[in-house]
Amino acid sequence: MDQTRNILYFVAIAALIIITGMVQSWNSALLILNMGLISAVMALGVNLQWGFAGLFNVGVMGFVALGGLAAVLVSTDPVSEAWSAGGLRILFALAVGAGIIGATTIAYRRITATRPRVIAMVSILGLGFFLYRALLDPAVQAVESINPALQGNLGGLGLPIILAWPIGGLFAAGAAWIIGKAALGLRSDYLAIATLGISEIIIAILKNEDWLARGVKNVIGLDRPVPKEIDLQESAQFIERASGLGIDPVTASALFVKLNYALLFSVVLIILLVMVQLSLKSPWGRMMRAIRDNETAAAAMGKNVTNRHLQIFILGSAICGIAGAMMTTLDGQLTPGSYQPLRFTFLIWVMVIVGGSGNNFGAVLGGFLIWFLWVQVEPMSQYLVTLLTAGMAEDNALRLHMMESVAYMRLLTMGLVLLLVLRFSPRGLIPEK
Repeated sequence: MDQTRNILYFVAIAALIIITGMVQSWNSALLILNMGLISAVMALGVNLQWGFAGLFNVGVMGFVALGGLAAVLVSTDPVSEAWSAGGLRILFALAVGAGIIGATTIAYRRITATRPRVIAMVSILGLGFFLYRALLDPAVQAVESINPALQGNLGGLGLPIILAWPIGGLFAAGAAWIIGKAALGLRSDYLAIATLGISEIIIAILKNEDWLARGVKNVIGLDRPVPKEIDLQESAQFIERASGLGIDPVTASALFVKLNYALLFSVVLIILLVMVQLSLKSPWGRMMRAIRDNETAAAAMGKNVTNRHLQIFILGSAICGIAGAMMTTLDGQLTPGSYQPLRFTFLIWVMVIVGGSGNNFGAVLGGFLIWFLWVQVEPMSQYLVTLLTAGMAEDNALRLHMMESVAYMRLLTMGLVLLLVLRFSPRGLIPEK
């Protein structure tokens, strides 16, 4: 019975996407499908942390942004003039900064007396900061002065962008290791504050360090793992096939590209879903849920709770990083200003809660459902309001107020969906067994 119900949920989502294609356009339907696949991957990462281990991570946005950064650093061509002007000096300055942090850590561990330890740490950090800035600032200015309208950064490795997906996961995993070592010993509410604060720091770095990824100037025209529409439109063979199907080449090329993305994203989602399901049913997965349910009892049985939390925090963050690289690939650009907590943290958490925390298929279902509603509620509300106010004058106060309120309907809908699910199915649409 439960399995039949769960299958019907996914059939209903597929039907909604198909109806969108028939009523609006197949371009819109495929875009919803692609972003739904990416959202499902993000939801899997958060579900791994919260559903398996009870870790309250609200820094999803930062890990997604690191995946986007990986897409830039992997796929864009290196700017040789920038490297000649100050690239190596920037790397040297960063190495010095890492050495300063390492020296501070050694002083903290080696010096036992409180006052000498504080003096040593303050001295190392204070002097090290001025040394670090003295090395970094001139190099950054030299790099950012190289063709700032189009470049002003070091560029990347010039590799295929699909390689950025696993590398984005590694970037996010590295950041998660640093955050986890510092914050996983905290209580859940303090962990949430720490992860949110660190994710904001990551976004601030992306916005302000132009030498890294052009900051708020954005990086556009990224490499893509699928053919370009313009190339397809210039292919005689493709035009012939599109004409045989009764579709104009421009529309056919857009649909073909989106279908290719959907195929790639589906492969990634299926691989990750299989891996996460296998881990859930393994002794490691049972141990993680035992730690989630009762840390004291698990610790009494000899389990290292902090290390296990660190493991799953890194794994979940890596999945979010992969999703971030996939999304930047789909967009074809990196726009740090678009990384908002509302979209990359609140929505992902709603997906996990509505779908079913602790159930991987529930997380995937929530990813598709919530993203579909997020995209479609506003146009549906506008159509409904237009229908309801058809007999009113153009300048009618009630009509104007209702039309202005359409933009807020998606937020209202998210709240209503969350409340309804928590009321009638508090463990989610597909609850954990």
